[in-house]
Parts: sequence; structure tokens; C-alpha cells
Amino acid sequence: MRQINIGLLGCGTVGTGVARMLTENRDLIAARLGAVLNLTRVADLEPDRDRGVALPAGVMVADAHRVVAEPGIDIIVEMIGGEGIARELILSAIENGRHVVTANKALLAAHGNALFQAAAAKGVDLFFEASVGGCMPVIKTLREALVGNRILAMTGILNGTCNYILSKITDEGSRFADALAKAQKEGYAEADPALDVEGRDTAHKLAIMSALAFGMEINLREVYIEGISHLTPLDIELAGQFGYRIKLLAIGKAHADAVEMRVHPTMIPFDNILSNVNGTLNAVSLTGDACGEILLYGRGAGMMPTASAVVGDLVDLARNILSGGAAGRLPGLAYQMANIRRIPVLPIEQISTHYYFRFAALDRPGVLSTIAGILGRHGISIQSVQQKGRKSDGAVPVVMLSHRAREADVQQALAEISALEVSAEKPVLIRIEDHNLVD
Repeated sequence: MRQINIGLLGCGTVGTGVARMLTENRDLIAARLGAVLNLTRVADLEPDRDRGVALPAGVMVADAHRVVAEPGIDIIVEMIGGEGIARELILSAIENGRHVVTANKALLAAHGNALFQAAAAKGVDLFFEASVGGCMPVIKTLREALVGNRILAMTGILNGTCNYILSKITDEGSRFADALAKAQKEGYAEADPALDVEGRDTAHKLAIMSALAFGMEINLREVYIEGISHLTPLDIELAGQFGYRIKLLAIGKAHADAVEMRVHPTMIPFDNILSNVNGTLNAVSLTGDACGEILLYGRGAGMMPTASAVVGDLVDLARNILSGGAAGRLPGLAYQMANIRRIPVLPIEQISTHYYFRFAALDRPGVLSTIAGILGRHGISIQSVQQKGRKSDGAVPVVMLSHRAREADVQQALAEISALEVSAEKPVLIRIEDHNLVD
């Protein structure tokens, strides 16, 4: 039986998972593929560390450049991460005529356009299923299953750390700091969680998905990003009273001549399937003009879920090799390179949606009418209002849900309200995605 030789760069958590799958499921994969995926070399800076995977003598080495240059290796798997040495090694692998598989979302979001151009020029493939959604086939669905659809919208919970934290705050009333500490203790959050909780990890994934969905260059720079660290149990409780849960969502929408790309905490109704995706699970809703709405749901990270996606890419590339080396059979970014273009991204100020506002106003006559008047002058219509009991400092929480409004108008109105003498705190804003609301 023919062998397809694999060089693995980086044997940390996910790299170890890939090595485990390729060794423990070797016969299963061969039975489905018709060839053996042979893990020929593994490069890691700690080659002697026990990873619980039995590899033949000589497979593990310390020099990744040696693996990239070694004759006879068909596919390089990059599991190092980051934007430095990983980028250098991928470009070297491409230059040496090797196909590449990576899970490196940060690298692709920052440098993907150049990497895909280099791969196309050299006649090799760069596959990256594991970069978005772990074991969920998000890339395959956009690039293959929905190839005949015009993608209208994408909405996703794409970061398990944030989803775990929000679930803890929602279900247990935890403060953000306590929920984060528990996530770190359970191994769901890094010691420095900023990449996750400030929304940047989700933005990387949205930038990649948007390129596939809309035929645009990868454009991380113009993704609007807002994290979850400012959310309070009070706002999550109040959202529930209105029939909503708060999730950190990646939102991509197609307009006639532009796209929306935004990541921020969002209120979604209880009857939205995404509102019931809890813990570390991920989910993505995709809407096409022909298929309507479909949902992908599963583990978005972790050793074996991510390794599963990597091995899926390896099998796809191996099938191309077995059929005569048909590189480019699947365009890396779903569109032919000549048809990928720059598409304007709608600035956050120009989006239009519904809003939740919470004001902390001093309990004085006419305050509510003053706030409503300012909102009205900026064209913001209110659909419901709740006034809560007075706080110990004399401020009264006032909560409003708006009809559809323009972000720029909302920001101007909130700035004006925040400057009022009777405003005890900065107003809180959370965007709402609810198709059931009347505009």
C-alpha cells in the first residue's frame, strides 16, 4: 500500500493529538484512504519529553527546518503557532513544494493572503480546517458543501473560554473575575486570557470565515472587536428577564456593496438555538440563499477535536496526491485567486440593529423623560422600559430596549446622556440580534 509521508512541526497539546491519531488510527485511516499516512518526522524543541505516544526511533527531532527540507515528505503539518517561526517554516515548506496543513488562525488572519498566494504560485495546497471551530467542519462546509450558495449571514460562538465564562455568570451569578479564575483552574483559559476574553481569537476566526463566505481578502484589521470583561451579572440577569441570553458572537453579514464583520457580546432570544450552546461548546449558524439556515455544533478546541480536523485535512490532501497531485482542486479561500477582491467593511458606526441600554440615574423628577428625550432627538425609538429599585447610592437603574437604530446615533445619544448631572454611571450598551423584533 502506498505511503503518504507526513512531517509534523510542533508536538504540544494539539500536535500530540495529531501524532496519536496517526499512530493509533493508522489502520482505520488506511482502510478509508487506500494509503498509509506515515508520520515520518516530528520536530519539537523538547524531543525527549514523554508525550504518551509511541513513535519509532529517529522520528522525533529538534530541528524543524530539517523536517521541512527533508526529501520524500509530502505534507507538512504546522502546529507551532504564532506568527514568527511558523510563518517562516510554512513559506519554506511551500517553496520546497510541500503541501501544508495548519491550525494557526492568528497567522492566517494576519498573513493568510500572502501565504495562499505563495501556495498557489508554487502549485501546492494550504489547508486549515482546524483554524476555525475545532472539530466542526466550518471550512469544509463553506468551501465545499455550500459552494452553490450565496452566503447571506454567519453567526457563531467561536471561543469556548468566553462561552464557559458567560455560562458560569448566567447559571451561577458569578462575577467575571471568579468565572475566569474557575476557567483557568479547569484548564479552559490561559494564564493570560486576553486573546480570548477581549474577543481577538474570535475575530481571527471571523476574518477567515468571511474570506471564504464573501470572496474577499482576509481582513482582520477592520473587524470590530469588543470583549466580555465588562459584562456584569446584573446585565446578564436583566437580559434574562427580557427573554435573552448574552453570548460573545462573531457576526458576518453580506450587504449589496459591503460586509459586516463584528465580534461583541450580543443578546439573543431563548428560542435561538445558539442561546442554548453552553460551557466550552462552539456553534456556527450559516445562512445561504438556497440552503437557508444550517447549524454546526461541537467542540471548538482541545487536543483531540482539533487533531480530528487536522487529520481530515491530511486525508483530503492525500486523496489529491493519490489522484495525480491535483493541487488547487479546492481553492484555498473557496474562490479562484483571480476572483478574490477587496470588499468594503461596514464601519460599526454604520450598522443598524436593536439595543439594550442600562442607565444609572439619580432619583429626581423628570430624569426618565430627559433620557427618553435625548434618545428621541437622535432618532432612537424605545420599545420597552423597566425601572428597578433604588440602589444604595440613590441611583435608579433604568433599562430600555430600542427599536432598530443606527450605531452612530446611539453612541452620540449615550455620550450626551453620560454627561448629564443626574447620570451616576456610564450607560451600558449591549447589541441585540433578534429576528422577531419589530423594527
